[in-house]
Amino acid sequence: MRAAAGDVVSILCLVSVAATLDFKYHHSEELEAYLKAVHEEHRSFTHLHSIGRSVEGRDLWVFVLGRFPTHHKTGIPEFKYVANMHGDETVGREILLHLIDFLVTSYRRDPVITRLLNNTRIHIMPTMNPDGFEATKVPDCYYTQGRYNKNGEDLNRNFPDAFENNSASIQPETQAVMNWIRNETFVLSANLHGGALVASYTFDNGNSVTGSLKGYSKSPDDDVFIHLAKTYSFNHASMYKGTGCDSRQTFPGGITNGYSWYQLEGGMQDYNYIWGQCFEITLELSCCKYPKADQLEQFWNDNKAALIEYMKQVHLGVKGQVTDQNGNPIPNAIVEAEGRRHICPYRTNEQGEYFLLLLPGTYVINATVPGFKSMLKMLEIPDNTGNFSALKYDFSFSEVSIGSRAGSCPKTPLYQELEQASAAVKPTLHILVFMTVMLVIFK
Repeated sequence: MRAAAGDVVSILCLVSVAATLDFKYHHSEELEAYLKAVHEEHRSFTHLHSIGRSVEGRDLWVFVLGRFPTHHKTGIPEFKYVANMHGDETVGREILLHLIDFLVTSYRRDPVITRLLNNTRIHIMPTMNPDGFEATKVPDCYYTQGRYNKNGEDLNRNFPDAFENNSASIQPETQAVMNWIRNETFVLSANLHGGALVASYTFDNGNSVTGSLKGYSKSPDDDVFIHLAKTYSFNHASMYKGTGCDSRQTFPGGITNGYSWYQLEGGMQDYNYIWGQCFEITLELSCCKYPKADQLEQFWNDNKAALIEYMKQVHLGVKGQVTDQNGNPIPNAIVEAEGRRHICPYRTNEQGEYFLLLLPGTYVINATVPGFKSMLKMLEIPDNTGNFSALKYDFSFSEVSIGSRAGSCPKTPLYQELEQASAAVKPTLHILVFMTVMLVIFK
């Protein structure tokens, strides 16, 4: 009877925690208790799991919401929010807890949230750097050692980089996120920071191949990234004004190309885009990195609409499956829109699925099974974000029956290699032009 009574008390405590999410800072034990309580109360459409541990052994919790919270379901895109990778940038951590609270209380009550959760699998990681948060004993608006993990490493400089060799030792928190990205089919993401007020988009690093000599590092999907950044900015209470945090720094429309702002090596958003096939932007949500707790409610109100509208963008573009003549999925088939070739080609997952974020317009989609003939399809892609489903188009290869093949790109500076290759080709072209001119002269 004592054990049973204890269980009842525990359950009541959990329910109490879930019912009252205050606008204050929640330390690791409180955060964990809250997530467990909410999951316990809403088990039918939520899932809670740890993707790894920090240097000091704290769990890296991820809260998942959707009709199929425990696993990927064919046709349903995966979305994620990550916050607090710099431990002293704290607003995002609390905002994501309130986002969880809003989603679970609105599901099956609010039609927009209900359709969003029914058609999207949403992953929320309130803190990627719990050790850094706990190490920040004296909150500061500008800088503390809590920015870094326990080993003194900046986690947003710790990922493999596509433009130069990153010599930083991969940290446990970084490796956990890399494994998480590899194991899921993430389509869209945002990384929540503090210290400015702007939506920043890839690339953060660059070279001559991406136009960095002109002060802007452009990805093949630059138009989509601008749209994504503006979606958040213009649904935020004030980010769209672009005034930044002081008169010396302005961001037209409240957005910026990452490289144009400042060059960054080993960042998470570039890693997501190149090696994770996931479009990620960085959201700077507060001029003060660690503001007073009495401001948190206002931050939530300022960001609430933007957080929801941004999640809807996971349904942009086109999605579908690549199968063989028997309807079996073909993993690792390359599916891309012509004119948008990724340096690490976007490939189908184990279910043969592809997801391409594209703005409304006409595109030629190229599906290729290595070793076989490509299939081309011209598609008119509408804006289906309001319907919570991208346009669906499947490719069937009648003469192909193929199993899974290794298709991942090496975690090497792919753009650096491309730049070097381009530089090596240029002298050859000059020689060919010279020889052609001389031949014409002698003739």
